[in-house]
Amino acid sequence: MFVAWRDLRVARGRFVLIGSVVALITLLVGFLAGLTGGLAAQNVSAVLALPGDRLVLQAPDAGTRASFSQSALDDETVSAWQHAEGVAQVTPIGIVQGRAARADASDAGGSAAGVALFGIPGDAAPSTVTALAPRADDHAGLSAGAAKALDVAVGDHITVAGTSFVVDTIGGDAWYSHTPVVALTPAAWADTDRRLGGDGDATVLAVSGSPDWDATAARTHTTAAPAVQSLTALETFTSEVGSLALMIAMLFGVSALVVGAFFTVWTMQRAGDIAVLKALGASTGSLVRDALGQALVVLVVGIGVGIGVVAVLGSLAGGALPFLLSPLTTVLPATIMAALGLAGATVALRTVTHADPLTALGSSR
Repeated sequence: MFVAWRDLRVARGRFVLIGSVVALITLLVGFLAGLTGGLAAQNVSAVLALPGDRLVLQAPDAGTRASFSQSALDDETVSAWQHAEGVAQVTPIGIVQGRAARADASDAGGSAAGVALFGIPGDAAPSTVTALAPRADDHAGLSAGAAKALDVAVGDHITVAGTSFVVDTIGGDAWYSHTPVVALTPAAWADTDRRLGGDGDATVLAVSGSPDWDATAARTHTTAAPAVQSLTALETFTSEVGSLALMIAMLFGVSALVVGAFFTVWTMQRAGDIAVLKALGASTGSLVRDALGQALVVLVVGIGVGIGVVAVLGSLAGGALPFLLSPLTTVLPATIMAALGLAGATVALRTVTHADPLTALGSSR
């Protein structure tokens, strides 16, 4: 990489320019990835935290897909799953969105906030969501986000649909469709659901075991899928994450084109030097390694700077924006950027592999 290192030292301005462009694109990709992860977590974290091997929802009408907002599983359906061969445990969970307000024991007023009301049995398998299950019908368990939104602590009172509840526990973060989770007992949830216009039936079943999933689902007119596959039943998830993912994919494509174009032009300008090296006996393989090594140095520096800025901005924005800072939103985009950048730089290798040594000797001048 003698020539590559020399180019990097002599033509610093050009490489600082392309390195800055790579860093900027990395910043955009990393920040969008973190924002996408944060928005997704605030949309589906409660669903992913539900216990069981699969989530059972009411089967949709023809031409539509299952939906958490439309699903209602009556007692007969719940019983059918409970008695299906191979089923170890069935946890009926009710989900409905509403509003809750902080209130003193003698005051029904207070500031209100949108929440996701979960009806959770006390004997459910342990998870972030089921840990919020309250001990009594007049108690409620709040996620950290709900407690912050309502500005309450354990022992305070909140009102939901005109009913007062005592805050029993405050747990970790759990979100459903961008609203924090408030857990009620199944009986209290069913009563609240009827007050909000529902029928009090469970929304989803968290089922553990190894039954014949397809046969049981067909017999009960339901669908059974792992939690990750059930995310498409949230209407906002597909459109929201899909749009941001498309933007990230387009930025990845731009990064490959920009890096490829830069190194294509740069390699064409070096055509004379490359021909001289080939005339002196340099192998094509060594020249390819030289060119790709140069591209890799620029990419590593540019991507490193971009990811560093993403980490700093992400840590600062975490309190104001739904931003997820993790290897999935930093290391993975950085790796993809480096791979696409090298792929773009590979396009420039035609000049290297087809350089004619006679050109360096003046045969075509």
